[in-house]
Amino acid sequence: MCGIVGLFDTHGNGTIDRQQLVQMNQTQVHRGPDEGEVYIEPGLGLGHRRLSIMDVASGQQPLFNEDDSVVVVFNGEIYNYRMLAKQLTEAGHQFKTHCDTEVIVHAWEEWGEQCVNHFRGMFAFGLWDRNRQTLFLARDRLGIKPLYYALLDNGQLIFSSELKALVAHPALSREMDPCAVEDYFAYGYIPEPKTIFRQARKLSPGFMLTVQRGQTQLQPKQYWDVPFNRQDTIDESEVQESLIAKLRESVDIHLMTEVPLGAFLSGGVDSSAVVAMMSGIMNEPVNTCSISFGDPAFNESRYAQEVADRYRTNHHVKQVEHDDFDLIDKLALLYDEPYADSSALPTYRVCELARERVTVVLSGDGGDENFAGYRRYRWHMLEEKMRATLPLSIRKPLFGFLGHVYPKADWAPRMFRAKATFEALARDAVEGYFHSVSIMSDAMRQRLFAPAFRNDLQAYQAVNVLRSYAEQCPTDDALSRVQYLDMKTYLVGDILTKVDRASMAHALEVRVPLLDHELVEWISTLPASIKLKDGEGKYIFKKALEPYLSDNILYRNKMGFSVPLADWFRGPLRQRVRDAVLGPVLAETGIFNRTYLEELVEHHQSGRRDYSAPLWTLLMFESFVRNIVKGEGRFVYEKKQAA
Repeated sequence: MCGIVGLFDTHGNGTIDRQQLVQMNQTQVHRGPDEGEVYIEPGLGLGHRRLSIMDVASGQQPLFNEDDSVVVVFNGEIYNYRMLAKQLTEAGHQFKTHCDTEVIVHAWEEWGEQCVNHFRGMFAFGLWDRNRQTLFLARDRLGIKPLYYALLDNGQLIFSSELKALVAHPALSREMDPCAVEDYFAYGYIPEPKTIFRQARKLSPGFMLTVQRGQTQLQPKQYWDVPFNRQDTIDESEVQESLIAKLRESVDIHLMTEVPLGAFLSGGVDSSAVVAMMSGIMNEPVNTCSISFGDPAFNESRYAQEVADRYRTNHHVKQVEHDDFDLIDKLALLYDEPYADSSALPTYRVCELARERVTVVLSGDGGDENFAGYRRYRWHMLEEKMRATLPLSIRKPLFGFLGHVYPKADWAPRMFRAKATFEALARDAVEGYFHSVSIMSDAMRQRLFAPAFRNDLQAYQAVNVLRSYAEQCPTDDALSRVQYLDMKTYLVGDILTKVDRASMAHALEVRVPLLDHELVEWISTLPASIKLKDGEGKYIFKKALEPYLSDNILYRNKMGFSVPLADWFRGPLRQRVRDAVLGPVLAETGIFNRTYLEELVEHHQSGRRDYSAPLWTLLMFESFVRNIVKGEGRFVYEKKQAA
């Protein structure tokens, strides 16, 4: 696993500032502490930080083809590189190393842009072809590895693995994108392709960007999407057998490494399934790591221990105490832009634990999106059945009124929170799903933002993100559609971002066999009816795993990687929340309505309402502004002057 960076003069052969390139490269030293190199030629500079995983002796980057006309910097793993190397050698290409990186330059020579369709793995890379005067950027199909870029006012295109490397360039504007701010306070992260800054972008999963010298318009192009070509006739027993075979094959190829390897083990279905497959493949015991919580309401370590005992793993546990909140400012520095998933705290700790013993770990991320494991899918399908009974023209006024007058009951079980259900039924399917995943509702965000900031949004709404993906969704099945929406937003913007930054902060490589694109493609063809069946999410996955895991693991209620925010904000973090949310940093941005901020704090700390999620979102935004934007000596939010 590595960090990459590049500077490209789109106008011509301008001079590349070597010191600037080195400085940008060094901001990502945590991603690759083993080695760091830069390469410069007229109009181009490439940098790389290396964490040695494969071909430790000779896999240095930037890496060239035979005549040095093609050079690449690469972050990730190409798991089928041996097969590709054999194919390319037979086609006449000459290899100097035994690493997967060299496959990329020869694949480009052989297939051009279509090279990405041959790669099986996780990757983000920048490639320069001097003969074609072409820079080629590409990101893997599911977005496991990140890639940021920006076209500067001087015509220079810059790219990197993390946003902090772009921020290190003095010509990058720190002006925030109001639409990204709106997205953040709805989702808790900033969905692709936006970043918090207007000028910087993320290359979306399954996209590539080809830029020829002299070209100043950037047009990313999609090369892959989840197909959802449904099989109409299936036999469940055959599906179960095929599923295990395909899962085992995916896990097997993800074991490729020359350094110590292990796995995360939470005790949930997905990580337990990966460990079960690893134990059946590896000749030595699997190294497993998990987190336990001092608060039993959040602790599932006993389930991880059960799996560890069954498969006789070398199991290691680290307890996170209820007051482990010292990481708040460090998280802002890790994620580079506002990011509000509080499970980043224990994720950071489990990565820290794993790195003490291994360099590579396998995780179970992606299982919920693939097999419909989230509880919200069940509620969405129930709401869809109710929506089908009445047209929107009747539902909207009827349930809109009921949602308005019905009291809010945060404390009650979901089935008794009729207010949320009424509000969802007053909307169409996409807006209803958006309502269910939002940290702050439309009405809350309307009150949160100051009038001047709302004007800057120019009627933009965060639901537009889901609407745009719904329009391109390749299936009209209701369950598959929301799975698709999550794969495009929550999976990449929240889950994979969280794991990448937390792991790379410790120079740890995390691999996700449940997101192998061939496995994802096959799973997407399975009928939705065997993913969510009789209210049971991951139905077919769990049935297939019954010979490998106990019912205690497979059929218990999902806990997740939660932390006790509500108690923190009324107890040990009480004053910190007040200082951050009501302090000068947020006030100076001009974004927020002070009166509503006071209401959020007072109502939560008095116990009248649970506003822990919105307050955490504000806390992380304040930390971002204070540590990233103000820490760079730049002002926060550059308001447009009235005409």
